[in-house]
Parts: sequence; structure tokens; C-alpha cells
Amino acid sequence: MNQEMKATMVIDKSYEISEIDQRMFGSFIEQLGRAVYGGIYEPEHEMADENGFRRDVMQLVKDLQVPIVRYPGGNMVSGYNWEDGVGPKEDRPKRLELAWRTIEPNLFGTNEFAEWAKKVNSEVMMAVNLGTRGIDAARNLIEYTNHPRGTYWSDLRRQHGFEQPHNIKTWCLGNEMDGPWQIGQKTAVEYGRLAKETGKAMKLVDPDIELVACGSSHAGMPTFPEYDATTLDIAYDQVDYISLHQYYGNYSNDTANYLAKNMDMDQFIHSVTSTCDYIKAKHRSNKTINLSFDEWNVWYHSSDKDKQIEPWQIGPPQLEDVYNFEDALLVGSMLITLLRNADRVKIACLAQLVNVIGPIMTENNGAAWKQTIYYPYMHASIFGRGTSLKPVLHAPKYDSKDYSDVPYVDSAIVKNDEENTLTIFAVNKHLTESILLEADLRSFEGYSFIEHIVLDHDDLKATNTAGHEAVKPRKLNKVELRDGSLRIDLPKTSWNVIRLKKS
Repeated sequence: MNQEMKATMVIDKSYEISEIDQRMFGSFIEQLGRAVYGGIYEPEHEMADENGFRRDVMQLVKDLQVPIVRYPGGNMVSGYNWEDGVGPKEDRPKRLELAWRTIEPNLFGTNEFAEWAKKVNSEVMMAVNLGTRGIDAARNLIEYTNHPRGTYWSDLRRQHGFEQPHNIKTWCLGNEMDGPWQIGQKTAVEYGRLAKETGKAMKLVDPDIELVACGSSHAGMPTFPEYDATTLDIAYDQVDYISLHQYYGNYSNDTANYLAKNMDMDQFIHSVTSTCDYIKAKHRSNKTINLSFDEWNVWYHSSDKDKQIEPWQIGPPQLEDVYNFEDALLVGSMLITLLRNADRVKIACLAQLVNVIGPIMTENNGAAWKQTIYYPYMHASIFGRGTSLKPVLHAPKYDSKDYSDVPYVDSAIVKNDEENTLTIFAVNKHLTESILLEADLRSFEGYSFIEHIVLDHDDLKATNTAGHEAVKPRKLNKVELRDGSLRIDLPKTSWNVIRLKKS
């Protein structure tokens, strides 16, 4: 084992951060690009089922164990009439979709998505249009999806072939409403009032739902965090979460700086948490607003390509980032950041799921495959259920262009009492050196080593294609575990999953 660089960590079962909400590992499908048409839905494909859903894509999604998927947007929802996407397909109108300047044929809508989600063992996180529409459309939609029977909208759903309600319990009140790119952009006061009154009406239809209010579109917005504070000040009693959106890229090809960007994500989370708690104190409320990080990912590869796409097509190849190995490392560190903030981040959605900045890629009438970022997302989703523990970690640090004192090792710990397992997630950001991790596990007497899963590659720019999976996990078994002490090498620039189980 390489002992030139070393990180030490104390893991104690009493250092609990929070129980992890399973919705932490959610994702997102927008009626955008080939996310739906050619992604999850392609009736002409040889792998399509009776509903037109691609079976190969569904299997890849099921393997991820995605607990909840946000739909239908995204920017698209701010101009979307949900009624266009229900009922007989031959009667559905084609519309200009203004957010991404395409044609929306409405062959896939609310009922199709609810059915697809059921087939991949996921719940639905539904967004309502608060750009061009508002209270009336939202209350009608939730009556359509959630009310059993005996009313106009619930009986219309039954006429459309869905006798039982979809019972969607998590709802987004619009999307990025402070963004000048948004159809129906609103000031914080305008949005706060509309969110409050829309939420009030929706909870009268179904009191058991949870509502997510829009925060600032990202941390760099000039409206942040005042937009969040004003929105919550107005709508505090009606909403349960506030949303965060953030994407990162490596435009300057500075890997060391790029891999440090989860520090920005952590600061963003703490700033929004502070804003929520300030409004809680201002209202002298006993209610805590938690966070829904319902858009997060790497996104920068496709920016120039998209400028060349002709407008007004159906399902053009928009936002199709081809991810490389270093992207997977940052996604791993972002997942670790979310897990370490599980006390306040209860919902998170990797944006998006298929083709559009997604871990899964497809060819129209062709193959489906796993991008590099698929693997850290899958590992976190499968092995990250349970209680998040706070690691006491001491690791060597470095400075980059935008960040100081960046730990070479990121880590999150998950204890699962039902399965008697302990999982250590760790990213080694060092570009040339492996790091010896020494962990004090005396609190976990009787635990033995199961496996060490590693995602690494000598080429940081390596990508996966339909015909060749260059970046994929492997297993190592060089571990020392005795007298409550774990010693294990983290290879250079690697994502690591170290699993232990009580005998």
C-alpha cells in the first residue's frame, strides 16, 4: 500500500446526521430533446412494449433503483397545457414548445408517464405550470390525477382508461420562476402570492400532498437568496420544500478546479438552509422547510452543438452531453455532498435521466448504454439507503483556481440497520497519487469486509459508447481490517464504494 499520502477518518455510529430520504436519489424527465421521444418512448423500436416504452431503457432505469422522477419540466412546463397530453392520441394537438423551440406532438403525457414510472418502480414528482397558467389548471390537474371518482376531472381520467387515481404526492409549484429565460417570469412577490394560492387550492383537493416552491434558479442569480426569502415569507404555511438547481462544467479544462466544485454545492445548500431558517424564525414557526435539490448535474459538453439545431423539430438531439471519466468523479463528489446534508436535503433529482444530460444514452431504433456518470449514481442509490453518518475526516488538501483547502478525499458514510451494513463512499481527487485511507471502526465491532468497488481510468477524458464501455467499475480486495481499524488504498482519481457487514 502507498503510505506517502494518507487520510484518516473516524466513523462512529452515534455521529448521525439524519435518516436519508429515499427521494435523495431521484431523477428528472422533461419533454425536451430525446428524453421522451427516442428515449423512454419509441413505439417503433424493436424493444418497445405494448405502451411504446423501450424495455432496454426501463431495465437500465430499474437497475438504478430511481425512487422518484420529476416531470414534465423544467422550462417546458411554463408553457405546457397538461390537457393536451391526455385522452385519445389521435385527438391530441401538436403545439409549438417555446422553451426549447421544438414541436410537441403530445403523444406522451401525464397518464403515459405515470404508467412508465410504475413500470420502473418509481414515484412521480409532478410540476404544474405557473408561467402561462396558475391556480385553475393546477387544481384541475390534481383532481384528474388524485381524486378517486365522481367529479368531472376524475371521471375524465377514468374515461381515458385509468380507473384508479395516480396518487401523486410530491408536486413542484412551477420551475425557475425568477429566470428571464422562463415563459411567464415572475418577481418574488408575484410568484410567492401565486405559489401560496395555488398550493392552498391543491391541498384542498388532496391534503396529503407535499409542495416544492421555486427558489432562485441557481446560486449565481442576482436574485439569490432574496427571491427564496421573499417567496417563503409569503408562502411559508403552504409549502414544504424549496428548490435548488445547479450545474457545473469544466470549460477551462482545469481538472483540479473542476473536481473541487462540489464545495460550491455545499455552500449553496448551507446558504439556502440559512434562508429557510431565517424565515422560520421571522414567522416564529414550528415548521421546518427542507430542501429539494431537484436539478443537479454536470452540463457543459453540448452547449455549442445545440446552437446548430434547426428549430421546430420533434425530438431533436438537444443537450446530449457525452460524459467522460472526470465528470463521473465530480458527480460522485456531488452525491457525497448531498448525503452529508441529508438532514436538510430530502429530495434530489439528477437532471436528467435519458439522453438529455443523462446517465443513460440511446440511439433511435438502436442501442441503449450507460454513460460514465451512471455508476456513481447507481452505487449511491443502491447502497446509500439508511442513516447518514458524519465522518471525522483528515485528508491532505490542495488549492485550485477558485477554491482553497480542497480535501483530496471526499467521503460520506451510510449505516443501514435493516441490512446490518456500513458503506463508505469516497472520491480520491489526486491526479497522480493513490491515498491510503485509515478508518477507525471501533464503533462497528463484528463488521467484516464485503467488497471494494472502484471506478477509475488512466484517461480522465475517457467516455462510453454504444459499442464500448471504457469506464466501468472493477473490484479490489486489498484491504486490512483488524482491531477496529480499516486500511485501504484509494487509487488516484477514483470513485470508491467500500462495503462492510455485521456477521
